[in-house]
Amino acid sequence: MKRISFILLLLISLVSHAQIITQDTTKVKQFLIEGDSIPQTTIELDEVIVLNKLKFSSKDERIKYLILRRKTLKVYPYAKMAAERLVKLNKRLDQIQSKSQKRRYTKRVQKYIEEELTAELKKLTKTEGQILVKLIHRQTGETAFSLIKRLRSGWKAFWYNTTANLFDISLKREFQPQLDHEDYLIEDILQRAFNNNQLKRQPSALPFSFIELTDKWSVQKKNKK
Repeated sequence: MKRISFILLLLISLVSHAQIITQDTTKVKQFLIEGDSIPQTTIELDEVIVLNKLKFSSKDERIKYLILRRKTLKVYPYAKMAAERLVKLNKRLDQIQSKSQKRRYTKRVQKYIEEELTAELKKLTKTEGQILVKLIHRQTGETAFSLIKRLRSGWKAFWYNTTANLFDISLKREFQPQLDHEDYLIEDILQRAFNNNQLKRQPSALPFSFIELTDKWSVQKKNKK
C-alpha cells in the first residue's frame, strides 16, 4: 500500500467572500465580489438541486450505498484539494519562463503536499483509492494517468499505472455517472452532501446534468422491475 499512497500523493501534489458597500446618496446596497473591481447590485447564488428521498429495494442495497457514502465523503476533500492545487500550479507555471525553475517549483509543491498528507493517504483502502482516482477526474477533467503524464512524463505514468494495477486500481479510470451506476450513486452522495453542507461544493469539470442522470437511472430501475 506504500506505493499506492505515493502515487496518490504524487497526483494530488501535481495538481468569495463579498464586501457590502452602501452608497449614502442612493441607499442602494452594492456588493464587491472578491476578484472583481466593479460593484454589483445582485449576487448570483449557487444552484440548489431538490433531491428525491432515497429508496432501496433491499437491505443489502441500502448497506452498499451507506458504505459507498462513507468512502466517498472520506476521499472527496483530497480530490477537491487536487483540483485547487492544479489550478494554482498551472497559473504559477504559466508565469515561470525557465524550464528548470518550473521543475523546481513543481517539486517544492509536491514535497509540501506529501509531508502534509502522507499519514492520511496511507489509511486509504483499495476501493477508497479507486474512488479518489475517479473523483480527481471529476474535479480536474483529467484522469490521474494523464495528469502524471503531462506534469511528469509518459514513462513515469506507465509505471505508476502498472504498479496501481497490481492493487486493482487503474489511474486511467474515468468518472462516468452516465454509464456507470456506481458513479451515479457517488454523484448522488456528493449532491446530498453539498445540500446538507457536509462538503464544500466544487463544480465538476465534466459536462453532465445530475437531473438528467437521475431521470435516466430512475427509468432503468423501473424497467428492471
